[in-house]
Amino acid sequence: MTQTTAVPWVDASRVMERLAGAWSFDRIIEGQATMQGRATFSPLDTESLAYREQGTLRLPNGTELQAEREYIFRKCEGGFDVFFKEEPPRLFHRISLHGAAELTGDASHLCNLDTYRSSYSFWPDGQFTIRHVVSGPRKDYTMTTVYTRIEP
Repeated sequence: MTQTTAVPWVDASRVMERLAGAWSFDRIIEGQATMQGRATFSPLDTESLAYREQGTLRLPNGTELQAEREYIFRKCEGGFDVFFKEEPPRLFHRISLHGAAELTGDASHLCNLDTYRSSYSFWPDGQFTIRHVVSGPRKDYTMTTVYTRIEP
């Protein structure tokens, strides 16, 4: 398996089809941890992708833990919705994309008393970044994840 640089994202209408497949990721949770791993976007139907990530979370004290997370991405006009993988699926946020060379979108989500401000950036080199700024009485951190396509 090798990492490569993919072709540009082109426009919002093609993002979901371009996400399908395997990606490596590098994550920084500022002041708390780092994580490296693999994420896959697998088709569920013509409008939806199952997202699954698995990787190694490294704490500042050197502790390493295996971690995983799952979401459902569903195409919508001009972008996509992200759902928690639950029964029934619960909306995390809606991302409306805009831009030319770089596509970006952002959203907010209130979880109990903590606010998640999320931004997605799809770069001309084929990579993409997801950033969550989380603030509130229980949580206070910024998590940035950079994804690079894995070719079979």
